[in-house]
Amino acid sequence: MTTQTLREPVVPTEAEARLASESGRRLSRYAQRDLKLQIAGKHGQTIKLPASAVRLLVRLLSEMAAGNAVTLVPIHAELTTQQAAKALGVSRPFLVKLLDEGSIPSRKVGTHRRVLLRDLMAYRQKTDQNRLKALDELAAQAQELRMGY
Repeated sequence: MTTQTLREPVVPTEAEARLASESGRRLSRYAQRDLKLQIAGKHGQTIKLPASAVRLLVRLLSEMAAGNAVTLVPIHAELTTQQAAKALGVSRPFLVKLLDEGSIPSRKVGTHRRVLLRDLMAYRQKTDQNRLKALDELAAQAQELRMGY
């Protein structure tokens, strides 16, 4: 399977979404431990999955159950600025500004920039942590001022 094949979105049909919902619900209770799966059929086999793969599979099934298109992208993948902006949910010009100021590392390939997915995810994690910290501070202030929150 090529990296490009991994990036092609899979859009579930209604029947696949229903099956994903049921499978994800049943599998979710095992998401914290390694799991042995028995494959039914003439040449049935047992496959052992690490807990991290089970959690990822549960997340994948959850997205499919919601009818969302899903794709798998390796963490070492390089994204174009358009792909990176889409992954962050921001405009391309805003992403380019972040790259220019060094908030997210990037490299140039000819005249085009590339962003590592791992760097993009690190930026998102950092901004999410900052956002949660700010919300905690606002909640603490509201408590101090007895605003009823």
